[in-house]
Amino acid sequence: MVVQNTSNNSNTTNSNQSSNHQWDDVRAALKRFWGYDDFRPPQGEIIRMILEQRDALIVLPTGGGKSICFQLPALLQTGLTLVISPLVALMENQVQELRDRKLPAALLHSELPRYQRQQTLQAIEKQQLRLLYLSPETLLSAAVWKRLCQPQLQINGLILDEAHCLVQWGDTFRPAYRRLGAVRPALLKCKPKGTKIAIASFTATADPKAQQTIRKVLQLQQPQTFLISPYRDNLNLHVQTVWTPKGRRQRVLNYIKARPKQAGLVYVRSRKDSEVLAQWFTSLGYSTAAYHAGLGAQERRKIEASWISGQTQFVVCTCAFGMGINKPDVRWVVHFQAPLLLSEYIQEVGRGGRDGKPADALTLVSEPTGWFNPEDKQRQEFFAHQMRSQYRQAQQLAKQLPAQGEVAKVAKEFPNGAIALALLDSAGQLEWIDPFHYRQHRSQKSSSLAQVSTIQQQAQSQMNQYLKTRQCRWQFLLKAFGFTQDAVGFKCDRCDNCS
Repeated sequence: MVVQNTSNNSNTTNSNQSSNHQWDDVRAALKRFWGYDDFRPPQGEIIRMILEQRDALIVLPTGGGKSICFQLPALLQTGLTLVISPLVALMENQVQELRDRKLPAALLHSELPRYQRQQTLQAIEKQQLRLLYLSPETLLSAAVWKRLCQPQLQINGLILDEAHCLVQWGDTFRPAYRRLGAVRPALLKCKPKGTKIAIASFTATADPKAQQTIRKVLQLQQPQTFLISPYRDNLNLHVQTVWTPKGRRQRVLNYIKARPKQAGLVYVRSRKDSEVLAQWFTSLGYSTAAYHAGLGAQERRKIEASWISGQTQFVVCTCAFGMGINKPDVRWVVHFQAPLLLSEYIQEVGRGGRDGKPADALTLVSEPTGWFNPEDKQRQEFFAHQMRSQYRQAQQLAKQLPAQGEVAKVAKEFPNGAIALALLDSAGQLEWIDPFHYRQHRSQKSSSLAQVSTIQQQAQSQMNQYLKTRQCRWQFLLKAFGFTQDAVGFKCDRCDNCS
């Protein structure tokens, strides 16, 4: 595991004492709350830095123990730490683990019953919480924002968990992500003079361009950066061509038959695919289930618990499954259909072998012409067309939007108005006055929306390059995620191209 610490303040970080806590007390808290005797590198450095309330960008591979890096400092400080998280399932898993340890954490999301939501809002007002998990949309909702802005409420930091979602979803799918950089200055205006609120972003996947986007959008101030190589020497990567839809199913079936009783995951790209494929496996006598974001919270918890306990051998899932769900003994991961982005791929294969023992990752792709099995080609063309259409609509809509205005009014008056604002922000044609108000502008540094669209298309073409490459697959991934020195002459001897 390679660590690149790009901070200029390593002397401070390596000191024997953080600003407010003796390090022995921090380690004692780790033992008390989690049962661990000491930290794994670079957890200790990250925790010291967060306790010193400094901005940070942290890229840790899946299974690297990033949750402890922000949970422990939050529990050791008075005041509240906000954890901005993309998925309800991820929030629920992390908060439940904290509550099981009787730690003061809560979550807010749109699926909560009204009484639970009110209980949490009251706990915020009474300053009974140390950790509050919520989505970007919930953070910026009127009821929550009003309480967070109360002068007496101490807020220590903002944690952006799974920060790659800001890059993947912020332009079109989840436009609220693009407004997060305006949150800190808006909160500081409501707090006593001298208040500090640090921001730390955590992800398992961020190439150099994604890192730059995260820094810019969040307005990180001289962030300390921790970059750890995604390479996992126990994870064997394979890509195989299938010629027909029937052949694709048969290939997966043979693959699972060869791994009896081994825990695994089958990733698909849509809810419908997860349900259809899970039903087919069930008819063959396999213990499995379909998992996607359309399921209710209770059903999701039931599937997760059954898989973690070993009652269900594998889950047929969309990208909604995996983030924050800890099962060390996953021996295989199949991509029934390839993801659109390398960042999604590395996240999902990273579910395998978290116990350090060997695990296999297989991705199935259609034959190159798409003549016998056009599914992959059609799917890529659909998403590319959808993206181009969104950018064209945003370009047309931008001419109709007020030069300055309120996000809520724009979203109400114009369909996809919030997405248009996010795209304008991505192109550098807009600035946020605060999280709820914007001002359009054009500068010499601004990009056109067509340029932004081209960048997104390049990110998707990178995934195709990976699937077709003849070089070592881990070498390709190291280059793609910015570890160019590590990639020189690299040969893993455990991917299909090397072996």
